[in-house]
Amino acid sequence: MQLRVYYEDTDVGGVVFYANYLKFCERARSEAFFEKGLSPVLENGHFVVKDLNASYLSSAKLGDLLHVKSFLVEVKKLSFKLHQEVYRGDEKIFEMDITLVFIDFSGKVKRFDSKNLELLHSLFF
Repeated sequence: MQLRVYYEDTDVGGVVFYANYLKFCERARSEAFFEKGLSPVLENGHFVVKDLNASYLSSAKLGDLLHVKSFLVEVKKLSFKLHQEVYRGDEKIFEMDITLVFIDFSGKVKRFDSKNLELLHSLFF
């Protein structure tokens, strides 16, 4: 997914605020659903973050055009892990590993059924 850095994404110096890299990656995950005509909120629940590990490699600045790449790394019975990278041109400036779980609308963690497994593979492979 491509996005441009706007003033609202930056601090007073025109450098992207650290938490916004997480937002950029979240937008890329949501966009994967939208591109397929789907919503990240499914009929029986939605995905939430369980854990993440982030590395800031270089700073993006106001006006930069960024590209977010998402890769499915692992799927377990109750969770899946993505590796996401943010690039400015050919330069990787941020990366993270994020683990997500599927919860129903009461907040209970649910196992992935075959439909959700198929969906994950179609979105991130």
